[in-house]
Amino acid sequence: MFRKQWVSTHTSQRSLHLCADRNYNQTEFMFTGLIEEIGTVSSYTPSGDGAVIVIAGGAVMDDLNIDDSIAVNGCCLTVAQRDETTFTATAVAETLKKTTLGSLATSSTVNLERALRVGDRMGGHYVQGHVDATGTITDIHINTEGCEMWISFPAPFRKWMIPVGSICVNGISLTLAELEQERFKVALIPHTMKATTMHALKIGDSVNLEFDTMAKYAENFYGQHTR
Repeated sequence: MFRKQWVSTHTSQRSLHLCADRNYNQTEFMFTGLIEEIGTVSSYTPSGDGAVIVIAGGAVMDDLNIDDSIAVNGCCLTVAQRDETTFTATAVAETLKKTTLGSLATSSTVNLERALRVGDRMGGHYVQGHVDATGTITDIHINTEGCEMWISFPAPFRKWMIPVGSICVNGISLTLAELEQERFKVALIPHTMKATTMHALKIGDSVNLEFDTMAKYAENFYGQHTR
């Protein structure tokens, strides 16, 4: 059972949310899928069945406080400690099993996004930082307009996807350019490739996937009213 903790807006006016290892708690919407910067893992230390991860950042450190939420490759974690240039978060066993965080190592790069502030613009789509599954890069096409990637995913999650709908890949809000039963294509502009870790991915790499939250609520509501 994970510790639940309210984080109030008095620390950098962040949105109210439930906080712990949030992959497995119900929360309010907290992220947009617009990556603020690429961070670097300073140290990765196994701790029991989990891991303690220290990450170096720049812009995200400006108003990052202990107990704040931060998305690391799309996985919402709690800031347990911080200094001038790094923050520390703990990933529990379930997080390591369900996401790609268990494959991180010292010098790994990660996508970072702080939690939304009240009144922030919603530039991407509603993202909770709850990774549903991992996908695998199956094909990459580089062209003059950017990059197209095909990513496979577990078939049971197909119900939460629609053509030109939203998908969160390693914390990045993307559009489903093409959709098949067990794989999808996303198109990335040069800026996205440069501003995120997507440029470093290769065929066979795993990525964190979070499917559309609205689709999950719609399915739940429809299921309850059709029984």
